[in-house]
Amino acid sequence: MFDISPTEWTAVLLSLKVGVVATLVATPIAVTLAWALARYEFWGKSLIDAAVHLPLVLPPVVTGYLLLLTFGRRGLVGGWLADHLGIVFAFRWTGAALACGVMSFPLLVRPIRLSIEAIDRRLEQAASTLGASPWQVFATVTLPLALPGILAGMVLGFAKAIGEFGATITFVSNIPGETQTISSAIYSLIQTPDGDAAALRLVVVSIVMSMAALVASEVFARRATRRIHGS
Repeated sequence: MFDISPTEWTAVLLSLKVGVVATLVATPIAVTLAWALARYEFWGKSLIDAAVHLPLVLPPVVTGYLLLLTFGRRGLVGGWLADHLGIVFAFRWTGAALACGVMSFPLLVRPIRLSIEAIDRRLEQAASTLGASPWQVFATVTLPLALPGILAGMVLGFAKAIGEFGATITFVSNIPGETQTISSAIYSLIQTPDGDAAALRLVVVSIVMSMAALVASEVFARRATRRIHGS
């Protein structure tokens, strides 16, 4: 029952790899965007905010198809990347990371933005009064105080990334050893005779991974809060 096969381990490890890469690449973009949305008023802000959260309400298959049209070998961006830089996303694990990053992006931005909005602006203004530039204020005041929200967003984004299915299978298909994540492996197993036991094993593994991510999020957020506030 609990004898995980090499093929299953490959799917688990690929899910972890995709989740880590998607989270690490998306986090700096999410922090910058959350900071801009939390601290500045500009034309089109509502439109950008809606676009950020669009993957939450769109069917994942739609998001995956849009990624295929954009980053596929014949896509608007993917064709240029493939011809000029040799970068290919479609039907590669990097494409799975891209799809997971897009799907998890709203879960990254939202807690980071709320964390930044909760920071007392008088602290930032005091740093500016002492001669700090806007980027220095961001790096030395805003970013450390927003750390709990950043950690929470990263773990939520990672948990979403390792469990993403619809956008991933639409954009990069379900290729064992290349794009078959734990979700698509479970889907394949329940479609085959005598695959129930293997599917159940991967379900248990996915539950353990998700629970571990959520527990780690809570632990890291509490430690960061104690470090910042000294309580």
